[in-house]
Amino acid sequence: MQVPGQNRVTPGLVQGSSFTGPSLLVPPYTIVYFPARGRCEAMRMLLADQGQSWKEEVVTKESWQQGQLKASCLYGQLPKFQDGDFTLYQSNAILRHLGRSLGLYGKDQREAALVDMVNDGVEDLRKRCGHLIHHNYEEGKVQYIQELPKHLQPFEILLAQNQGGQAFMVGDQISFADYNLLDLLLAHQVLVPGCLDTFPLLSAYVARLSARPKLKAFLASPEHMNRPVFGGRKI
Repeated sequence: MQVPGQNRVTPGLVQGSSFTGPSLLVPPYTIVYFPARGRCEAMRMLLADQGQSWKEEVVTKESWQQGQLKASCLYGQLPKFQDGDFTLYQSNAILRHLGRSLGLYGKDQREAALVDMVNDGVEDLRKRCGHLIHHNYEEGKVQYIQELPKHLQPFEILLAQNQGGQAFMVGDQISFADYNLLDLLLAHQVLVPGCLDTFPLLSAYVARLSARPKLKAFLASPEHMNRPVFGGRKI
């Protein structure tokens, strides 16, 4: 049943494309979000890279402002994520759920704790970026650019501490935090071109992860390319 105030569209990963899980006729996952990459692109990247299928329900600004859908959401905000009959809100809770479900949460408790630490660091920078984009872009961009290196440096350090920066942020397998960080770094390359030039490990990390075959195909797809990076500003 379609939720009032919500526009239903074709599945985000079209059946028969390289992004669709081969044995799934009905995608088990549904992403309900605005027509932007925003806080959902990391989970889309994760699902695509892991060969999972999902469908999108795109919410327009006009339908959201009607208030009916917003009132139905637990925190009055999107994204909303459905895994079958299981509904989740909060983007990081969704990523952690997918991490546990798909084996993307480290190989033991120690690695899981490090994955959480990395993801919390990503969230700190994402919040800073979101405040700039939505509240202080014209006045704050110069200062943001000046301060950005000190916020990127911890990730360069963490990479260096794990197999000399030649693998992932934690351990020897990709985690949900890698997808979240990759999404944020790609967004910053749009916002601040050249921002990774002084971070060789992060630059190589972005190139390495973006070249993973399924992820590369998703990043080149219209589903990804046609979405603005930030919903409130057409970047």
